[in-house]
Amino acid sequence: MNRPEQTFFPDPALDRAFAVVMALASEVYVLRDRLAALERQLAARGLADRAELDAEPPPDVLAQSAADRDAFVAHLLTPLLG
Repeated sequence: MNRPEQTFFPDPALDRAFAVVMALASEVYVLRDRLAALERQLAARGLADRAELDAEPPPDVLAQSAADRDAFVAHLLTPLLG
């Protein structure tokens, strides 16, 4: 049986965009869960220090992360800018 597509917003494009957001949120949760499992396994084997993972990185690493983040955001938002 083919059920009708659920609608939440008057504009179908918003419903499709919301579906994309929910799909991405699901993927983020899976990634978070897998990362937590990996961290637990590494810590249990003495290969990673969880406190060190939670600590703020040194300034050079922070700067590199900021540059990487800025490039990612610019790439992500390029389609919106036209």
